[in-house]
Amino acid sequence: MTQTPENAPDNSSQGQSKHSETVAGAAEPGADLSARLATAEAALANAKDEWLRAKAETDNIRRRSAEDVLKAQKYGVERIADALLAVKDSLDAALKVDSPSVDAYKQGVELTARQLSSVFEKFSIQEVDPLGQKFDPSRHQSIAAVESEQEPNTVVSVMQKGYTLHERVMRPALVAVSKAKA
Repeated sequence: MTQTPENAPDNSSQGQSKHSETVAGAAEPGADLSARLATAEAALANAKDEWLRAKAETDNIRRRSAEDVLKAQKYGVERIADALLAVKDSLDAALKVDSPSVDAYKQGVELTARQLSSVFEKFSIQEVDPLGQKFDPSRHQSIAAVESEQEPNTVVSVMQKGYTLHERVMRPALVAVSKAKA
């Protein structure tokens, strides 16, 4: 029996079915890629948004810190300045005395010196008066060497006291040190 196109089995629907499955199979990975791309783009947008927010926060912190440093520099001495106002008031009062006497001035200067010492103590400013001590170049500045009976490199006179702030030298003491007699 010879098959004619009319009574031949219809394999075209089978072929189309296989082709449809192949196309559908190919469409599934494409759809999957599209979904993955959309997810990746959403994640990228989210990450970019988070990065921009973090960058803005960092910029804000940097700006606030710079403002705080400026304020600290500008107003950091406010506490000590406030404490020094009492010393200034004492000096002004001494200058307004109608009948000045040496004793009255001396008492006023002593009172003012005590007030100033109190301010220094409150802010951890300490005098360095090294008379009779061994010369320490990190705390003293020698401006003369004089022959003396004392051991060499001993401070024999203090021309100007030094000061420290929390153990850090603000101003070294100006001293004369001993040297061996020739």
